[in-house]
Amino acid sequence: MELLEMMLNSTLAPYLILGAYFDTKQLKYLLFPIVLCMYILIVGSNVLLSAVIGFSRSLHEPMYVFLCALCANQLFGSTSLFPFLLLQILSDVHTISVPFCFLQVYCLHTYLSVEFFNLTIMSYDRYLAICHPLQYHSLMTVRKVAALIVAECVTAFIGVSIFTSMSFSLQRCRNVIDKVFCNNYSIVQLTCSDTTGNNIYGLVSTVVGVVCPVIFIFYTYMKILKVCYYGTKQTQQKAVSTCTPHLASIINFFFGVCFDTLQSRFNTNHVPNIVKILLSLYFLTCQPLFNPVMYGLNLSKIQQTWKKLFSVQRR
Repeated sequence: MELLEMMLNSTLAPYLILGAYFDTKQLKYLLFPIVLCMYILIVGSNVLLSAVIGFSRSLHEPMYVFLCALCANQLFGSTSLFPFLLLQILSDVHTISVPFCFLQVYCLHTYLSVEFFNLTIMSYDRYLAICHPLQYHSLMTVRKVAALIVAECVTAFIGVSIFTSMSFSLQRCRNVIDKVFCNNYSIVQLTCSDTTGNNIYGLVSTVVGVVCPVIFIFYTYMKILKVCYYGTKQTQQKAVSTCTPHLASIINFFFGVCFDTLQSRFNTNHVPNIVKILLSLYFLTCQPLFNPVMYGLNLSKIQQTWKKLFSVQRR
């Protein structure tokens, strides 16, 4: 009887407790400006890079359009987390309403899906540019670029909507999440309902949304390496200059997601709490800051645009 009453109370509770937060005492007044500065840097760097691409006609090419889409998605993802994180740092009570928790789940998982799909499409773009340079502009038209960006967004929105609604319908018997933000896996762990449907859908979506793109990215880079091996020095330089930031971005994002996934699936009680928090936030904080720096400093056309802008300002 007591167990049934506890289950009903947890199910009807209008809020969830974020159990990963700990008492930082006066340290929160130091953490707040650090996190705020990071958020400002993320917004500033992504907006600046997007503006440079938008205002420079020489950068109106498919690769840079996809880069703009990447920046927009990173702004969406970071805004889904940072304002909430800043409020929680200053708060003494770390709770979140159930509807807002599911809204955060929807936004953060949409960001993850779009990010991965976008990186996959960018690898396809690099494959066409390096392996089929003469047919590139006929294969990667403006209409195709727009269709690919719309397709990645619609696919992510629909896919995330399905599993978010499935998780929302589950009966919860606990209300403590061992995270500093809401994610789908943590919410499913709170349920006392049958999660077979969620597990099957999660497996299918993992194959479609992760395994297939990884195989495709691997395939495109094998083709690029083959062309570079037998190609001219100019082809090799082009591949290195344009593929290096993309490959670095994929590796950074992949390891960030792996950190959070492994932490959620395995027992990490022996790991210090602050380390777990930093690892779980890595792909949401470092990726949006990492990409503008990598692309802004490594792509020659963007470097030339930077130089032109600074030379005009000096005059």
